[in-house]
Amino acid sequence: MLIQFSVRNYTVFKEEARLMLFASNYDKTTLEEENVFEAPEFGLRLLKSAVVYGANASGKTKLIDAAHFMRSFVLNSSKESQQGERIRVEPFRLNTATVGQPSRFEVIFIQEEAIFRYGFEVTDREVVREWLYHRPHTKEVEIFTREGQTFRTHPRQFRKGDLLVREGLVRPNALLISVAAQFNVPIAKAVVEWFLKFHQLSGLREEGHMGFSMKKATEMRTKMLALLQEADIGIEDFWVEEHDADSLPEHMPAPLKKFIQKLIEKGETVFAGVRTAHTQYDEAGRAVGREVFDLAEHESSGTQKFFSLLGPVLHTLENGEILFVDELDARLHPHLVQRLVALFHSKTANPKNAQFVFNTQSPYLLGASLFRRDQVWFVEKDRTGAASLYSLASFRTDEGGRKTDNFEANYLQGRYGAVPVMGDFEAALQPEDTPAL
Repeated sequence: MLIQFSVRNYTVFKEEARLMLFASNYDKTTLEEENVFEAPEFGLRLLKSAVVYGANASGKTKLIDAAHFMRSFVLNSSKESQQGERIRVEPFRLNTATVGQPSRFEVIFIQEEAIFRYGFEVTDREVVREWLYHRPHTKEVEIFTREGQTFRTHPRQFRKGDLLVREGLVRPNALLISVAAQFNVPIAKAVVEWFLKFHQLSGLREEGHMGFSMKKATEMRTKMLALLQEADIGIEDFWVEEHDADSLPEHMPAPLKKFIQKLIEKGETVFAGVRTAHTQYDEAGRAVGREVFDLAEHESSGTQKFFSLLGPVLHTLENGEILFVDELDARLHPHLVQRLVALFHSKTANPKNAQFVFNTQSPYLLGASLFRRDQVWFVEKDRTGAASLYSLASFRTDEGGRKTDNFEANYLQGRYGAVPVMGDFEAALQPEDTPAL
């Protein structure tokens, strides 16, 4: 369960941006049963979803990127292939004071019936700081802290981790948490296992998770087909086709064919594509048969995206994990987006309290009675190019922050900010020697 994610001095975020998923008491009477779940052992009420709004180039995507960077670095920094490599982190470059400073990332989450607070600061060359705190009950315990290559570790709960430090096994460009997990230090493994449940997707490039949906189609076929049929996109059935080593397409490039054949010989499944079935009708409107289409060639880009999202969404719901999606609404109708979000608010569809965070340009969702005020977030840049993240819950009642306000209309009117402030396009194209009409 994610409680909070924060980032500072990363791409557009000069100051700290803090996304909080604990529910406010002010909104306690609003969508409490649907959108909130409890962690009673810690006295917490957490949100099942959050949505982020902002103008183009405001920082919405960079927030998802920050979460992706943190996850990727935790999972990969200890690998030998990373030895000697630069850390692919980018500070806020529009201020001379931040260019040479480290970027900071921190998460607070619940794992194995305890609260963890873990974070690090890095430049492109080294880990500058790193810390891990553990709260199994009421008191937070320091497990380790790091300043460069100087470490302070808990004598009992991180004994094996301390041995790794003394043996010089933690490189300057590697995280201690990653190395310790690799050596099976229990508390480090718990942190890394949580990051394996923390997923980020691009809503613009579905090729990265299309294969995952194809793979999940075997075990989740019934649910995936049900959602495809209910989405009003005309698909009555679907199936995933696999490559056969002896019948690969003749036009396939020889190197690719050889590569696929080797994978199949090793027992791996290589998907050829997805086929969809549509009902065929006669002139009288009677169903007389069906036509089979190739998802990639014949279906719309929106249908392709919807299919590619089904695997990650259903996997997240089934396992109670966390999913961040950039540009969820790109190429999808707002009604379809609304139904996907509603799955996470449903006790039936989401019994394990999976969490869903996404950004969007669709103001329609603000007026669809989907979200409480504490679930709606905005990103806005100031004149220096620095982005800030703030919640709708931070607005006073006289600023459009009442529970009964029309959030969609207020947002479009600019009352919450996070909308583009544009000039006159027509005047911009007017020739200099031609007076404006």
